[in-house]
Amino acid sequence: MTMDWAKEKKEIETVFDHMFAAWSRGDANAYAHCFTEDVDYVTFFGQHLKGKQEVEDSHHELFNGVLKGSQMEGRITGIRFLNDRTAIVHCIGNTKMPRQKDYPKNRESINTNILIKQGDEWLITAFHNCRIKKFNFIIRWLMNRSKAKNHS
Repeated sequence: MTMDWAKEKKEIETVFDHMFAAWSRGDANAYAHCFTEDVDYVTFFGQHLKGKQEVEDSHHELFNGVLKGSQMEGRITGIRFLNDRTAIVHCIGNTKMPRQKDYPKNRESINTNILIKQGDEWLITAFHNCRIKKFNFIIRWLMNRSKAKNHS
């Protein structure tokens, strides 16, 4: 059987659309529904959540606490199918707080996702998120110094 890759890609894009919408509604249950029961979820703080229930519980606290009223947007930057039931997806996401007019560029994060198809549904089984940062002056200086040493 030949896969309809465009259809599979659209289904994966829908998972992320649902995730962004659930975040923006502050709906931890709907957010967690985008993940498998045994998901490995690594936050940009390095916290490792294990399982859908931990994702839901932590986001319930966030949506009722420091991230109350926040909105999320994102864009998929790449989908690579490993086979007909597994895909690696890279996505850039951003959040804004209720008082912010625009999404601040310095809050962009990139995440790596492994999705698996369970039955007819794509779900995220591994998620790793980190903040996108530019190197500061000291790091750039150290890197340039290292390059100069290696070229001598």
